[in-house]
Order: sequence, then C-alpha cells, then structure tokens
Amino acid sequence: MIQIIDYGMGNLRSVQKAFESLGVDAHICSSPKALADAEKIVLPGVGAFRDAINELRSKGFVEPLREYAASNRPFLGICLGLQLLFDVSYEDGEYEGLGIVPGKVVRFDSEPGLKIPHMGWNQLDIVHPNPLLADVAPGSHVYFVHSYHVVPNEEDVVATRTSYGEQSFVSMIARGNLFATQFHPEKSQRVGLNMLAAFAGINER
Repeated sequence: MIQIIDYGMGNLRSVQKAFESLGVDAHICSSPKALADAEKIVLPGVGAFRDAINELRSKGFVEPLREYAASNRPFLGICLGLQLLFDVSYEDGEYEGLGIVPGKVVRFDSEPGLKIPHMGWNQLDIVHPNPLLADVAPGSHVYFVHSYHVVPNEEDVVATRTSYGEQSFVSMIARGNLFATQFHPEKSQRVGLNMLAAFAGINER
C-alpha cells in the first residue's frame, strides 16, 4: 500500500484520488511510526518551505523520513515535497531541509516579462531516464505552480529539466528508488497518471 504523508500542508485528497483512478490503494498517513513498515510513500506539499519543515519536525516525521529514504524503498516527493528533500531553502530566509539530497532551493531569477510564480503547463526535457518516465515521451507537458526550484549538487540525480524564460531548472530528480517532481503529476492528466502508475508498480513485478 502507498502511504501519503499528512503533515498538514499537502493536497492529499487530489493525490489519493489520482491513485484511486488507477485502481491503486493509497492511504493518508498521519503517524510517523507507520513509515517503519511502509512499502511506498508519497510526500506532497504546497505552501512555504519554512512552515512545511516546521510541521514535519513538530509531528515527528523528520527522522522517520530520513530513515525511510535510506532504506531505498520507493519514495515520491511532489512539488514542495521535492524541495523539502534538500539541504537548505532560501525561501524568505534560510531554512534547513531534510538533507536527503545534497543541494539547495532558490527563487527564479527575475527577467523582463517573466511571471513568478511559474504557473501552468510546461514541457519536460528528459536528462536521465528512470522507471517513472518509461511511458512519458520527451517534450510531454505537465502542470507547475512554484516560485522556487531545486539546485542539486550532483548532476546525476537530475531526471528532467524544464525551461522557463531564459532559465533551465530541475523539474524531476531520481536516485535509486527515490523520485521527486517539481510539477504536480496528479494534475498533469495522462502524463502524470502514467508516472503515478509506474511508481505504484515499482517492486510489484
């Protein structure tokens, strides 16, 4: 069963409904203890990094999430759930993240005529294929809503990039069985559902 982490800052029901539409059982999990025996987890998130990491700490999720990620069991981060995996975010200050993936979270650079947040459909440039991208064609469009993006220290975790204005940002990472997207697969129609189905199928074959 897939456990969707509830720490008070995720669009949990839309993620759960997307899995349900695929016939996949996904449970909303509010207990850090449940991660010890979880088969797969999803860390969603919307809102501010500072508030999110504070909620994860106050609810006791930080160490269980780090331990789970170290176990190489399937892990999917979505939007803010991607950013929280990194060492540090510079969103309205400087805040320590989970430190699961080395790197930082930064704001888009200002450009004439460029709207921030980056909101709407944009395409994926595949850098390193992975199982979640098996049924995703290069150039496929997915749905974004964000003002900040991740900058990994290691290029080999970069799965896809996306262009916005003159900037190319990391829109998906993958390392072993850990995957995370800046976009919202649950809002990305068939492309996103293909990714969620692939995630649900990891270790099931």
